[in-house]
Amino acid sequence: MSWRSERIWIELIAGSRKTSNFCWAFILFLGSVGFLLVGISSYLGRNLISLFPSQQIIFFPQGIVMSFYGIAGLFISSYLWCTILWNVGSGYDRFDRKEGIVRIFRWGFPGKNRRILLRFLMKDIQSIRIEVKESIYARRVLYMEIRGRGSIPLTRTDENLTPREIEQKVAELAYFLRVPIEVF
Repeated sequence: MSWRSERIWIELIAGSRKTSNFCWAFILFLGSVGFLLVGISSYLGRNLISLFPSQQIIFFPQGIVMSFYGIAGLFISSYLWCTILWNVGSGYDRFDRKEGIVRIFRWGFPGKNRRILLRFLMKDIQSIRIEVKESIYARRVLYMEIRGRGSIPLTRTDENLTPREIEQKVAELAYFLRVPIEVF
């Protein structure tokens, strides 16, 4: 989603609150609870899950391994739910011709560097670079080259834009900033 005028271009960046992340976190949570229940069932000798008789799983070593997988899955699921709750990676890119300043803001993990704000002068922007790697998993990323500071990604690496969409985005942004386009 973006908003544009003659002098200001603001592009909102989606963070971790995506349908796919909700699905993966939920599926991982359910699977890890299942593994943990099977491991605990084998220890107690009772069926906590009616579909799977606990007598078929011996506590040592299968029950311990199932419990370990369940606990590990719960940790990973908790991590995913926290990134969704904190909306890590969300933010905005603001290009302001009037002030001559570019602001790139992202939310990070809680702590000292929760708010990530980068500021650049528009005159320091050398070019807009597009990096395309075509394979089974195509990767198309848009970068902004800053004089003396390297390149800064403007799109997420998991943002699956079609070649036409990325080309249009690059052309419009380069035209707005009045800088050349580089292709790698």
